[in-house]
Amino acid sequence: MNQPVFVLNTNAKRENQKEAQQGIFLAVKSVASIIKTCLGPKAMLKMILDPMGTTVVTNDGNAILREIDVTHPAAKSMIELSRAQDENVGDGTTSVVILAAEVLASSELFIEKKIHPHYIIKAFRMALDDSLSIVDQYSVAIDLKNRPEVLKVVQSCIGTKFIGKWGSLMCNLALDAVMTVHIQEEDGRSEIDIKRYAKVEKIPGGDISDCRVIRGVMLNKDVTHPKMKRMIKNPRIVLLDCSLEYKKGESDTIVDITNEDDFSALLKIEEEYVQRICEDIIKLKPDLVFTEKGVSDLAQHFFVKKGITCLRRLKKSENNRIARISGATIVSRTDELQESDIGTGCGLFEIRKIGDEYFTFLEDCKEPKACTILLRGASKDILNEVERNLTDALNVARNIVLDPRLVPGGGAIEMALSQALSEKSKSIEGLHQLPYKALAQSLECIPKILAQNCGANTVKLLTELRAKHATNPTENYTYGVDGDNGTIVDMKQLGVWDTHSVKVQTLKTAIESACTMLRVDHIASAASKQ
Repeated sequence: MNQPVFVLNTNAKRENQKEAQQGIFLAVKSVASIIKTCLGPKAMLKMILDPMGTTVVTNDGNAILREIDVTHPAAKSMIELSRAQDENVGDGTTSVVILAAEVLASSELFIEKKIHPHYIIKAFRMALDDSLSIVDQYSVAIDLKNRPEVLKVVQSCIGTKFIGKWGSLMCNLALDAVMTVHIQEEDGRSEIDIKRYAKVEKIPGGDISDCRVIRGVMLNKDVTHPKMKRMIKNPRIVLLDCSLEYKKGESDTIVDITNEDDFSALLKIEEEYVQRICEDIIKLKPDLVFTEKGVSDLAQHFFVKKGITCLRRLKKSENNRIARISGATIVSRTDELQESDIGTGCGLFEIRKIGDEYFTFLEDCKEPKACTILLRGASKDILNEVERNLTDALNVARNIVLDPRLVPGGGAIEMALSQALSEKSKSIEGLHQLPYKALAQSLECIPKILAQNCGANTVKLLTELRAKHATNPTENYTYGVDGDNGTIVDMKQLGVWDTHSVKVQTLKTAIESACTMLRVDHIASAASKQ
C-alpha cells in the first residue's frame, strides 16, 4: 500500500516553482555581471580563451557572451538575447542583457510577496507600450544630407570601442560603405545588404590609419597564367559559373579502347570541346574572364593568344559582388553569352602585391553597389577587434539611413523614460502599479552603470540627474552622464546620440524576455545525470 509511483526518470534533474525562479534570477544576474563593465567609453576589456585555444580580447557584449559556455537554460536564453539584438540592429548588445537582468531583478520582490507573475507581466507590457510612445515623442529627425551630424551618431557608437582613437576614420569608412551599397528602389523601398555586398578584407601589417573603402571589389587572387595582363583600364568583363575544362564523369568512367587511333580521337574530342567554349567567349572580345570553376591549361593558352586575362575558382559571393559593380550578368553556359551580359562599369583592373600575397583590385567603378573595406593592423587579434567594432558602426550607419531618427545617448533617454513612467504609475490602480513603477526605476541602471564605469560618485550623480529630469521633463530630457568625466551634461551639446531603432529594439527585447522568464515555474532537464 501507498507505494511511490515514479512518472519521470528519477535521474532527471528537476526544479520546482520556487527553486526554478530563484535559479533564473541568479543565472540572469550572473550573466549581466560579466558584461556590466563593458558599457560606456571607459569600458574594460575581457580576455577569453575559446575552445580552439585562440585568445579573444574585446568589450563587445555579443562577442563575449558568444564565447562563454554556460549550463543554466536561463543564462543560455540571455546569451541568445544578445545574439538576436546583434542580428536585428547590430548595436546595443551589452545594454539589452543588462536591462533585461535589471527588469527581471525588479520583479523578484513581488514574486517573494506571492504576487502572481500574471499581474507583473501585464504591468511590464503596459510599461513597454508607454515606453515606446515616449521614445517616439523624444526622438529627433536627422537630415541624411548633413554628413557631420550623421558622423556624430556613428561616433557615439564607436566611442565606447577599441577603435575610438581612430573614430573619425572609422566613422567615414562605415558611412561611405553603407552609402555605396544603399539601393533606393523607385517604389520607395530601401535595401542595404552589408553582409553580402560590403566585404571586410583583413591584411596584417601596416597601420590602422591605412584602412580604406575600395569602391569596388578586392580579391585574394592572381592571374592563372604569367603572360596575362596584370592591369587593364575600362575592362570588358565576362562572369561565368561553369568550368573552362573538359567535363569529367560524375563517378568512375571506364572507356574501352580497341584501336590505337581511338585514344588520339578521345583526346582530340576533349581539345575541341575546350576550344569551342573558349571561342564562344573570345568572339565577344572581353578583356577579363572570371569563373567560379576551374580553367584548363589549354583554355589559358587560347586566352593568352587573344590577350584575355582569366581568374578562376572565385566564390559565389565574390562573383555576385563583381556583377553588382560592373553590370555584368553571371552566365552558366558559354554558348548563351550575349553582348548584354558583358560588364563595362569597372574603370580599372589591377593586381597588386601586399606583403607576400597578390590581390586583385577592381575599382574606379561608375556606379558601384558593392564595396570592399580594407583593414590594416599590427596583428590578427587587433584586426579581429577592429572588424567587430566596424561591423557595429556599419549597422548603426545602416539604421540611420533606414530610420533617420535619433534619441539622446549617455543614459539620458533611459532617465527620461524612468521619470515619465514613474509619474504615470501614480495614475495606475490595483496590483499593476508596483511592478509598473519597479520597471521605471530599473531603467536607471544604464546611467548608473555608465557612472560606475568611469569612477564617478554614483549616488550623488544619479540623485542630481533624477532631480534635473524631474524639474522640467520636457526641456531637460537630453541630460545624461558623460561617460568620460563622470559629470551630468546636455547630450545635445556633447553630441552623443543613439539611433531610435536600436533603443526601441533594446526595450522590446529586454522587457519581452523578462516577461518570458517570469512565466517559467518548472525546470526539468531532459538529460539524465551521469
